[in-house]
Parts: sequence; C-alpha cells; structure tokens
Amino acid sequence: MDRVSAFDEPLKKLLGGATAKVMAEHLDLHTVGDLLHHYPRRYEERGRLTALADLPLDEHVTVVAQVADARVLMFNNGRGKRLEVTLTDGHGRLQLVFFGHGVHKPHKELLPGRRAMFAGKVSVFNRKMQLAHPTYQLLDATDADEATEAVDAFAGRLLPIYPACKQLDSWRIAKAVDTVLPSAQEAVDPLPPALREGRGFAPLPEALLKVHRPQTKADIAEARDRLKWDEAFVLQVALARRRYADTQLPAVARRPAPGGLLDAFDAELPFTLTEGQQKVSREIFDDLATEHPMHRLLQGEVGSGKTMVALRAMLGVVDAGGQAAMLAPTEVLAQQHHRSITEMMGELAEGGMLGGSEQGTKVVLLTGSMGVAARRQALLDLVTGEAGIVIGTHALIEDKVRFHDLGLVVVDEQHRFGVEQRDALRSKGKQPPHLLVMTATPIPRTVAMTVFGDLETSVLDQLPAGRSPIASHVVPAKDKPHFLTRAWERVREEVENGHQAYVVCPRIGDDAEDQAAGKKTKKKAPEDDGDKRPPLAVLEIAEQLAKGPLAGLRIEVLHGRMNPDDKDDVMRRFAAGDVDVLVATTVIEVGVNVPNATAMVIMDADRFGVSQLHQLRGRVGRGSAPGLCLLVSEAHEASPARARLSAVAATLDGFELSRIDLEQRREGDVLGQAQSGVRSSLRMLTVIDDEEVIAAAREEAVAIVAADPELGRLPELRTALDALLDKEREQYLDKG
Repeated sequence: MDRVSAFDEPLKKLLGGATAKVMAEHLDLHTVGDLLHHYPRRYEERGRLTALADLPLDEHVTVVAQVADARVLMFNNGRGKRLEVTLTDGHGRLQLVFFGHGVHKPHKELLPGRRAMFAGKVSVFNRKMQLAHPTYQLLDATDADEATEAVDAFAGRLLPIYPACKQLDSWRIAKAVDTVLPSAQEAVDPLPPALREGRGFAPLPEALLKVHRPQTKADIAEARDRLKWDEAFVLQVALARRRYADTQLPAVARRPAPGGLLDAFDAELPFTLTEGQQKVSREIFDDLATEHPMHRLLQGEVGSGKTMVALRAMLGVVDAGGQAAMLAPTEVLAQQHHRSITEMMGELAEGGMLGGSEQGTKVVLLTGSMGVAARRQALLDLVTGEAGIVIGTHALIEDKVRFHDLGLVVVDEQHRFGVEQRDALRSKGKQPPHLLVMTATPIPRTVAMTVFGDLETSVLDQLPAGRSPIASHVVPAKDKPHFLTRAWERVREEVENGHQAYVVCPRIGDDAEDQAAGKKTKKKAPEDDGDKRPPLAVLEIAEQLAKGPLAGLRIEVLHGRMNPDDKDDVMRRFAAGDVDVLVATTVIEVGVNVPNATAMVIMDADRFGVSQLHQLRGRVGRGSAPGLCLLVSEAHEASPARARLSAVAATLDGFELSRIDLEQRREGDVLGQAQSGVRSSLRMLTVIDDEEVIAAAREEAVAIVAADPELGRLPELRTALDALLDKEREQYLDKG
C-alpha cells in the first residue's frame, strides 16, 4: 500500500458498515487518518476514580467510578421498575438511572464495591446530577472472559478516554483505534526533517502510537508536544502562503493628495486624535501606499475610535482618485454609520451639492430595503464615481452594483462576514482593492494569529478623551428582588437627570418568533438548575415596564423583525432624545452611538456570552456623563453563569474578558462553529494555552514559505496542507 493511501482508507473497510456509519454521522470521522487523529480527550488511571463533582452538565462524559449502592424502585402502581445506582469517587456522588427492561443486567452486575467505566450525558434531576441509561464496562469483572476482554482492550495502566457520542462510547472507539493503529506506521511526516530534529520531536508514527496507547505519562506529554506542533505549523504554513500570495497580487497604490479632502477634514476636527489612532493611521496609510493590497485587521475596544480611523483611510483613498466602500452586518448599523459619517464630514459629505464643499464627495447609503428611486440614484452615483464613499449591507455585493474605481473596502464586525462575500466585493475593483477589517471584539493574540492569521493586525487600546467610565453591577433578581426594584429606580433617576436608558432582552416575544430560538438561547446556560423558564422578551418587558416601574416614561421597542423604516425611525427618535427608554434585542450590540444614553439594564444577562455583554455595555458612557450597566440574572450564586457575570462586572478591559471568555468556552466555539459552521481542524492545540507553540510555528512557517513558496522541496508538507485545506478547512480558515 503506498504511503498516502493507508490513511485515506475508508473506515468501513476495516471496521464494518455499522460502526463506520456512526463514526461518519456523529463524529465526522471517515478515513483511517481521521480516526488516528481523533485523540483521547484525557486518560484515566485504572486504579483511580474520576472526580465526580466537576462533571460538565449537558455533555457526554466517560467516568471511572465505584458503585456505592443500588436499589430497584417500583412506580405506576408496581407496573414500572426503575433501578437507581449511586456512584462515588470517595468525595462526590453521581446517580445512574435505568428503566423498564434495561434494569435486569445492570441490577445483576452493578453491585456495591464494583468499579466500572460509565458513559452517558450528564443531566440534573431533582437538583442531583445523573446519567440516564448510561453504557458501562466493568473493570473488575469476575467472569473470566469478560475480565480478559476488559484487560485486553485497555492493556496499559492509562485508559484513553475518547471524545464520544451517545451512539458510540469511548471504549468502542478505543477498540476501533486498535484495529487501525498499525496504519500509523504509514504516516507521512509533515515537519521538515531539519525542523523536527532541531526541536527534538519524536517521529510522527511514534507520536500517534504514544498518544493512543501510552505506557507512561511521559509518553502522553511527548506525543502531545509533537502533535500540537504539527497542527500549529501546518495551519501557520497555510496562512503564511495565503499572506505571501496576497503580496503577489497587484493593487493600485493610494496616496492622499496634499490639500485634499483628508486635509480639509483634519482641519475641521474639534479634537486631536489619540496616540493610538495616529499610530494605527500611519500603519494603514503605509499599506495603502504600496502596490499590493492591504489586508489589515483593526481591533479596538468599543468606543476606541475605529470609525474615525477607517473614515480617514476612506478619505485618503478618495483623495487619491478611488472609491471606498464600508460594509456593515445589519441595516440598522449601516444607517447608523451613514448618519455618523455624514455628520462627522459635514459639508465635505455634500460634494456636487448646493452648499457642499468643493473638495467634498458624495456619501451614499445602499441597503436592501431602499426604495427603487433612491436605490437607482445610489447605483448611478457609484458607477459614475460621483460618490466617493458608499456605506451598505450585503446589498453592496450584489451583481448589479458597479463601481467607478473601488480602492478600499472596510468591513465592520468581520466575524459576521464569510470569505465568499469578501471575495465578491474584492472582484468589484479593476485590481483587488485594499481591505481593512474592523472588530470591536477584543481578540487574544493567539486567536488573532490563527483565526485572522492572513491579516496584519493593528490594535487601538486607548479610549478617546471625553469617554466616561462605566460602572457595572450584577443584580441577583431571584435572591434579592429589592435589588431589581432599585435597578428600575436608578433608570428613572437617569431619565429625570435628562439622560436615556436601554433595556436589553434575549428574545423578541412575538408570535412569529420560532420557539427554537428560545431553546437555542437556553442551551447557552446549561447551569440553570433545570429552570425551564423561556428567556425574557422585549415585547413583554416593555409592556410590564410601561404599566409598572417605568410608568409615565416614553418607552419604545427595537428588534430585528421590525420594518427597516420603523427601526430607523425609532433609532432616530432615540438619538434625538424623544425616547427615554429603548427596550431592545441585541440589534443594538454594535455601532449604535447615542452619547446621552447613560444606563443599560440587561435582562437574563446570564443568557449572553461574555464578549456580547461587553459589546452591549459599550453602548453607554459614550458622552461626558458616567455610564451604568446592570446585569440582571436569576442564576444561582454559585453557578458558572454568575461567575461569568461577576467577571464582566469586575473589569472594563475587553482583552481580559476575551481571555476569560475563551477559557470558559475553550476554542471549539471560537474556531469551529462560531467562525464557519464547520468543525475546527485543531484537535490537540488549544489556542488559549499554546501561545508559545503558535508563535514559534508562525516564525518557522514564514521562513519556510519565504524560501520556498510552492513547497517544492517539501512534498510531505504539501500533502499535509492539502489534507488541512480540503473544502471545509479552506472555508474555516477564510471565514476568520
């Protein structure tokens, strides 16, 4: 068998159709190589019990534990049987439940004192953790055959525990791995020999053997070090090649003309730019002056002045004879950007109009819901070049949209845009336009190096003068209802002092709202003690507030299912101060700028993620008056949900919070589903813990690609890259 094909062998050839089908459907494992790269999540020692107190809710787990007691209970007037088994690790306890015909075998086998491996999904019933109908494998079987089988399957002292699913438990996966393990000898090693020897890594076949069947803990450490490096290195080579390819593309250098639009704009500015804004602007203008497309990520705290930096870059490009397009993820945000940019530019945004400045240009808005005439005029302004700046939603990417000379694309909140859209917009220029990607979600350095690894990064970490501090507090509505009463009094006080407030809810609450949305939000907080109350809704809360604690105030609602004109009307009136309290969903999460809004109450705050809460909070304290953010929650004081909220209340540092968020969610969410809807290709590497590995791998990758962009001298590395960059992985990288 040749070297590559052993790994490409379909699993059904070796494992049989039924097992292979479950592996493909539930674990996304299709080939021998996939299974060999399905590493154990952890290892249990045969003689030691798993700590039961730390088991995660709603997850499929495998534990080694001892039976403390077992009893059969009757219900339904004696017609039904239930077996309850209590497991112990010497400290914590875990209940197992078996029903009906499934009672007989475990009742005979799970006797007090027996040890076994148990697998199932952790749930809560009557405030106790339990596994319902778990599968199990006895570790001290008395039956000779069974004992031999158990010992054979796990000959070593260290039992590998694999990421499993309901249909296939860890020890069945372990048996399947035994079947394919001989193929590990055929592994193609992606690391160049000099690099591998220089860093003292084990050969790949040996690392695969040791990760699946370690004899000692040192084996595990050695294997993991090696496999982590492979992942980091292959990924960084892919990104380095993409960056290299981008530097080979042609672009028009855009140098602002002196005495033009940018100078006129700067001269009118009523304040000076922060040092950070000046530094980042220099980096951007240096990139724009080259004949290769800029690919830069601008990350800045909520309110750090990213829009100002982006606007100056757009004006510079217009000065140089080009056009600039800004893409926003929602219509509300596109309209908001259009409003704030035209306000910032004043008469410079009225090029060609009566009273407009002669240095000015037209700034047009293009969204899907515009009227036909306005849309036709906007399209005409773009194709003639009359409009130097266009702000819009995905509507900008449609085939009908033509530019006179597109020079710069600014994408706001990148994590909401896929690469297909980036590319579609890029193809609108005569040559690829420069690209500036902005995000207000602070991204730890390692995530920036992996998810956004094809972009150069600039960071704005100072807040402009005049921004006020925001005080944040957790309001435990269940334990201390008087705190919630006080929260509404505080909102009233802010309004009486001439300010405005937001109240944010997780749900809209109209009939059209699919109940699945409620279920989805519910899943985010599995620690809710089995509390099945649906998340609070905008329409209900607005009505309760108007009749109750905020009676007499001008209250309006805003959510994603409103007609775009109505949404814009509400936002305009709120911005103008004609609305006291805006009850909204997270549509206000990004970009909404009302300096007079000083208070925010987030209902069911535990149902939002850390970075989302931080984004929302950034909507207040945007003027000279201090901001107040109240996080209302019914979560139990000792729950992880409350710990999350306390972390948000304790710091305004977005980078610190993004780190906490990452530690709590781990990367699966950051790199996998959240980015692209496909599973992350990182199985061993953890972005949060392996910063040194990623940084070192990036350095090696850059050097190797610079010396040999096509990797002609490294065919094994090319093979590994092709495997990483199959369709899905390519998408995952690009969706960054």
